[in-house]
Formats: sequence, C-alpha cells, structure tokens
Amino acid sequence: MAADPTFLQAGLWLGVATGLLAALTVAAFIVRWGFRFRLVGVTSFTALLAISCLAFAVSYVPRVSVPGAVQVPIVYDNGGDLVVAAAPADLAPEAMAPTVEQVARNLRASGRVSPSGVVRVRLRGFDNAVEGLSTPKVLAEARRDLARQTITLVP
Repeated sequence: MAADPTFLQAGLWLGVATGLLAALTVAAFIVRWGFRFRLVGVTSFTALLAISCLAFAVSYVPRVSVPGAVQVPIVYDNGGDLVVAAAPADLAPEAMAPTVEQVARNLRASGRVSPSGVVRVRLRGFDNAVEGLSTPKVLAEARRDLARQTITLVP
C-alpha cells in the first residue's frame, strides 16, 4: 500500500521540527530558561502531530469509484453483516448495480463482526404504489466476502 505523499512529507517535516525543538528544550533546561516547561509541551505536541501524520499517511486508502455509480448515503450499518444505502428517487435502473457495487467496495473490513464473513449490502428505495403510503423496497443487493475480498451481485 502506497503512503499518501502529502501527509508523509508533513510528518517528516514535523519530525525534523520535533528534533530541533527537543534540542532547544534540552538547552533550555541546561541554561535554566524560565519557559523551559512550555517547551516540553510544545515539543511533545509537535511529536504527536508528526506521529499522527505519518500514521495517517500509511493507513490512508482512497475511495473506489465504479463507472456509472451514484454516491448514496449509508442509512443503516449494524457493524456486522448488513449495510443499507438509500437510493435517490430519480435513480436510473442501469445505475443500481454499479451503485451497490461501489458501496460494497468502499466498506472497511476491520472491526466487522460477521459470523459467516459475508456482508450483505442493500440499496433501498421506496415503493409509492398506494397514495400516502410508502414501503421500503430492495432495489439491488451485493454480497462482499471479507476473507476472499470478492463481491457478488445478487439478482
């Protein structure tokens, strides 16, 4: 996995600044400057920023974009085996499969508790067949196998 170059560069520069501030802090304790304890705080905070930038640069994974898909919000996620995304009312039928596939590809596997290792991703809309009554309807479904990293569209 490639690191994000912007945050990697920022982390390296903040690391250099941490080293310089640490040297200045040691000098402040030797000379007994009055603001030496403030330098300890500034140095430790700069070190925290450097470590955070480096960690984010290494762990960053950009979102996947599937051609023909529409960005939809996730309205339900039980943290395990079911994720539901809301489709807009004007979603074209040919965009349903790519949209549910995009949602499935962008799921993060870490922290999910699924006994079977499979996460069902549903794209739901509303059926307004009766005046004043709308019922939820599954427009498309995909299954993502977390162990094999495969996605299967369910007809």
